Amino acid sequence: MGGRGLEEKRWRRGLLVAVLLGLPAVAGAEPVPDEDAEPENVEPPRRMSEEDDSSNKDGLDGAVAQALPPGSRQGPVMGAPDEVGDPSAPVPDAAVPGAKKKPKKDTSPKAETLGEAPDEADKADDKGAPRQRIRVFGRVFAQARADERVQYARNLGIESARVGVAASLSNLDAEVSADLASKTILKDAFVRLTDDAKRLRLYAGRFKSPFLQRSQESAWLLPIQSRGLVEDYLTETNGLGGRRLGLMGEVRIKEAWGLKLSTGLFEGGKDAGGKRLSEDASARLSAQPFKFLTVGTSTYLTQVLDGTQQYATAADAEFERWGLALTAEVAAGRLALGPFRSQSVLASWTVPVGHQGWAVQPVVGAEALQLHGGIQAQGHSVTGGLNVLLADSFKAQFQAERALRPGDVAPALELSVQLATRFR
Repeated sequence: MGGRGLEEKRWRRGLLVAVLLGLPAVAGAEPVPDEDAEPENVEPPRRMSEEDDSSNKDGLDGAVAQALPPGSRQGPVMGAPDEVGDPSAPVPDAAVPGAKKKPKKDTSPKAETLGEAPDEADKADDKGAPRQRIRVFGRVFAQARADERVQYARNLGIESARVGVAASLSNLDAEVSADLASKTILKDAFVRLTDDAKRLRLYAGRFKSPFLQRSQESAWLLPIQSRGLVEDYLTETNGLGGRRLGLMGEVRIKEAWGLKLSTGLFEGGKDAGGKRLSEDASARLSAQPFKFLTVGTSTYLTQVLDGTQQYATAADAEFERWGLALTAEVAAGRLALGPFRSQSVLASWTVPVGHQGWAVQPVVGAEALQLHGGIQAQGHSVTGGLNVLLADSFKAQFQAERALRPGDVAPALELSVQLATRFR
């Protein structure tokens, strides 16, 4: 009995092992149908459509793609063809991750600041280019002079040390600037409100009054070292124009030859005793019938609320083409000494040298001033020089002027050299 029981246990153990080893084969084998048995409730096999086949294929592809590691997945590249016949064919930049074209840097000269050159700032409005919201700018003019009036005594100093900040929004501009080398440190402090099209403008604060074309020019763009005999006599000596505290309205219609009309009321001057006089008025009308030609007229009247005592009216034209710049301006009016007339002409030619932004600029100009009435007097000047320019940030000016200024007994010669640099 014991031997038989042991043998039966071994037989059962061997049968169990055979069953376990045979399960995978049995699970993978298809069942053999019984030929004698009749099928019951068995549906005929459904034929797969092309849609099912494609969906199964997509599902299989998705499953395979998920099973693959991230670095080995491949698929259609955006911007490239689905099938690439030549493996060595160049791949477009759009197909390469991270390959982006760098935007071209704007190397064109920046527009002049609104307070320094209002007409130049109009060009930025015409382009519609977004301005810098906050803009810091500055310049330094160092000048050496030798004047025959003082036996050619050398004089070296800082003619101008300007620094300022400008802020721009869609319909609002503000600017504050100071000249550390001037007796009047504060130069500009104003705001400008405009409509969306920049046609209507309103200025409030301290800024340039719209009188005399040469006064509207930027000191940087002016090819001579000063604004000349006429502007100095009318503005500095007689108080017509210049920077003043005031309120001004402006209309500009670009489609009508760039027509611009500026009219404003400004703080009046002071009398001999230092008492503030009533407000002055000034206006300017300009147009650009051709791209290379600008014409304008301007006027300035003192004490308009108490009866005008002094006034002046001017007409000007500016021609610019092929590097040649020619300006002419005539003025007439009445000063404290009596009626006056003036004439100014200035010509310069900018010639590029090389490809690094260098240029040379010969310049020549002439002015004349006549006083009539109780006091008969006249003044005149002839100026010539050569400027060396580097891009938009440096210039060296060599100038000679022979002039008979108010108070001079005879014409005198003045030689000067000026070095200037700026940032903006």
